[in-house]
Amino acid sequence: MKVETRCGRTIGVTRFEPPGLPASMGRVVVDTSCAPYDEGEMWASLTPEEARRLAGLLLYQAAAVDPEPAGRPGAAEVTPIAGDAFGIRVRGHVLTVDQPLSDGGKDTAPTPVELFVAAVASCAAHYAGRFLDRHGVARDGLSVRAEYRMADDRPARVAGLSLTVQAPSLPPRRLAALRAVVSHCTVTNTLARAPEVELEVRCSPDEAVAGGSRKSQA
Repeated sequence: MKVETRCGRTIGVTRFEPPGLPASMGRVVVDTSCAPYDEGEMWASLTPEEARRLAGLLLYQAAAVDPEPAGRPGAAEVTPIAGDAFGIRVRGHVLTVDQPLSDGGKDTAPTPVELFVAAVASCAAHYAGRFLDRHGVARDGLSVRAEYRMADDRPARVAGLSLTVQAPSLPPRRLAALRAVVSHCTVTNTLARAPEVELEVRCSPDEAVAGGSRKSQA
């Protein structure tokens, strides 16, 4: 897997998994092409899009080297990175959230609300993909677009969400069945039957204020 940069570099991302050795010996390998003008110093200048693609390839290969991320399922931990940016650890995976420049953030990542919308869309895409697989239809051209609007009143919340599923390879007679399946994906079901949210605020391991539980508003 490679990233071709505007500065003329080719950055390859591969993995090294020694046969017969412990999994901990696996490594992600980054190979940067060498140009005549380097004079012994390696460098690469990346556009923001190239940097994101390189980061994605690194995460992809890291997951392949470490197929069993640490951490138990059913939990997520959020910790500060800098400013309004936070890291979200889910098992061994790390996501980030930030706020747009207009809200005082650095816009280094999607907002929590955008991740919420993305969760709905990606869950729908997962169900749609499995539906196509079951019916022997290629996933070519499959896409899900989500658009949302925020409420004008309080409390702050997403007031409307619209999904558009494109499945060009699917015969028209199966569209109704696909819609039925996608409309009951796990995340959409969760919105239809909002979970109880229990809140506890701690200032130290031994001190906590329990806020009870309430129905989440989605």
